Amino acid sequence: MWTSVLMHFISDVTKCALISQCTNGHLMCAGCFIHLLADARLKEEQATCPNCRCEISKSLCCRNLAVEKAVSELPSECSYCLKQFPRSSLDRHQTEECQDRVTQCKYKRIGCPWQGPFHELSAHEAECSHPSKTGMELMGILDEMDQSHRRELQLYSSIFSLLCFEKIGFTEVQFRPYRTDDFITRLYYETPRFTVLNQTWVLKARINDSERNPNLSCKRTLSFQLILKSKVNSALECSFLLLKGPYDDVKIKPVIQHHVFSNDANETEYALLPINDSVECNKLLAAKNINLRLFIFQIQK
Repeated sequence: MWTSVLMHFISDVTKCALISQCTNGHLMCAGCFIHLLADARLKEEQATCPNCRCEISKSLCCRNLAVEKAVSELPSECSYCLKQFPRSSLDRHQTEECQDRVTQCKYKRIGCPWQGPFHELSAHEAECSHPSKTGMELMGILDEMDQSHRRELQLYSSIFSLLCFEKIGFTEVQFRPYRTDDFITRLYYETPRFTVLNQTWVLKARINDSERNPNLSCKRTLSFQLILKSKVNSALECSFLLLKGPYDDVKIKPVIQHHVFSNDANETEYALLPINDSVECNKLLAAKNINLRLFIFQIQK
């Protein structure tokens, strides 16, 4: 039994290139370390080492380079052919050498949906029907691809248009963690007041739409709300978006939000922060504060 547990642990560790250790030397892979910090933030507890229960944080823990080097030489299983390779050469094997790696037909650009193991690629391409399609059939396929491409370009075109506006403001914002006054407290984030476009604003954020126990959920999301704190004489129509801060590595997709602010409608609806997945959300929750960059574009009448 202990042998199987040890092999399972080694299998998990070899999938991670970064290894941290607590002050007593116990090891944690990067994924587990971030998850422990995020869970502790959600439960309003001090994160502790799973082995010795000493306190852990990004400042208290450090990377163990010797173990990382040793892990890079341990055998790790290819997810395609299931053969064992040193961790240091596994990425190259899976992307360039493995005969079972998933690949796509070279006629994908004209609509072929085939995906399969690399060793079947030549046989498929020799029989692929897409090169022999008529011009009319290919035009229909290309039109669908063009529509998808136009949707992607539309976002960036919208951002470029906003950058032409006369009144543009941006600032670095820092979300700080707080707790509600409920009997069962909930974690939320709020920024200090800041000034953009001569108006005072605040941003708020919540986890899983204020779900009671987000620490029990594998799927985690952050949603945010922009609040105008200043009194205005007339409606203030704005577009805005949040991007990652200059020193963070979290992946955020740009999504433009729109709202007409007034004294009676000074809060936007909560919108999902467009991060890729729960792993990126855990990275934000594990940090002491969440640092992002806010852009606001005032629409002139």
